[in-house]
Amino acid sequence: MYPPAQNYFDRVARNFAQLSSLAPVIGRAAAAMTEAVRGGHKVMFCGNGGSAADSQHLAAELTGRYLKDRAPLPAIALTVDTSALTAIANDYTYADIFSRQLRGLGQRGDLLVGLSTSGNSENVLRAFGVAREIGVASIGMTGLNGGKLRTACDIAICVPAEEPNHIQEMHIAIGHYLCGFVENAVC
Repeated sequence: MYPPAQNYFDRVARNFAQLSSLAPVIGRAAAAMTEAVRGGHKVMFCGNGGSAADSQHLAAELTGRYLKDRAPLPAIALTVDTSALTAIANDYTYADIFSRQLRGLGQRGDLLVGLSTSGNSENVLRAFGVAREIGVASIGMTGLNGGKLRTACDIAICVPAEEPNHIQEMHIAIGHYLCGFVENAVC
């Protein structure tokens, strides 16, 4: 049986209350994102399913506007080009959909943000391998145990939850914080 609304939201509140313990690592992520944008580089996002939607959402916050009316900031979600995604998946493998795009679009000084609730999404992990290879800094956002992504990225934000829905709730909140921080710092 699904929990009553009160129980569900009490759990969400407890999860969010624990996020303050991640303030130092989130601060490092905010500084890395700011450094990339200030340096004239772009922020690229990737993830699957709901994390793909969050990737698009966060890229839009930077290229559009978040809280301020300002110039667009350089960001792209590697989840949005259906022709590239389907061609790469068809001609290579689904596991290559992000790494192949990153190899073509990424440059030293750029930043990759990967969202994976398990931390074990092969296509996200392959992108992080390419990021290391080509000098793209990386932030991984994942769940409590971090999976393989915990060690595949430069900065790992492992939120205090194990269920995908609760992990994604915190990922978008952290993503909003990062966008606001960058927007305030560079505009």
